[in-house]
Amino acid sequence: MTAYNPAHLTVLDHPLIQHKLTLLRRADTSTASFRTLVRELSLLMCYEATRHLPLETVAITTPLETMLSKQLAGPALCFISILRAGNGLLDGMLDLAPFAAVGHIGLYRDPETLEAVEYYLKLPARISDRLCIVVDPMLATGHSAAVALTRLKEEGAKNILFSCLLSTPHGIEHLKKTHPDVSVITCATDPRLDDHGYIRPGLGDAGNRLFKTR
Repeated sequence: MTAYNPAHLTVLDHPLIQHKLTLLRRADTSTASFRTLVRELSLLMCYEATRHLPLETVAITTPLETMLSKQLAGPALCFISILRAGNGLLDGMLDLAPFAAVGHIGLYRDPETLEAVEYYLKLPARISDRLCIVVDPMLATGHSAAVALTRLKEEGAKNILFSCLLSTPHGIEHLKKTHPDVSVITCATDPRLDDHGYIRPGLGDAGNRLFKTR
């Protein structure tokens, strides 16, 4: 993890997160273990990402007496998965917040231009009223993330947070320039991109490692 940490970026340095991320990076980590680690990391990331969800006070009855207590004021939460690798993070977040609405946006990266191309979009109702947590394992060039955020805003989203396992200064700066109102939560910032747009040292292609494809 680098010290790169602009104001709109939160780097999660909890020991459990850093330990699991190290295991995730290892080339000899099996597909089954990789999936489990991504799920566990996304659950821990969700805890931080939902820190500022709105609450309301309600009257309840415990086994002993009535009281006023807090619960989420809803329709508060929506997870948006950038297909396909985002689904690996989505599973763990839904473990923690099974009541959340879910949307999907399908993007692929053109191998020549590295630009993101949209092929699918399905979003929940009342998206303008929700905190939209966009999930994708990698924030590399930032192009795919920026396209996804633009489309969400076009559909009415107003309160958006981007959550990823790994990021780069290049990707963070690109999001800061294109979407300065969107904060980023990540487990680490790696120093560079290679000529193919992959994060280095990184963890390889997250989608391929999740789904055992090439």
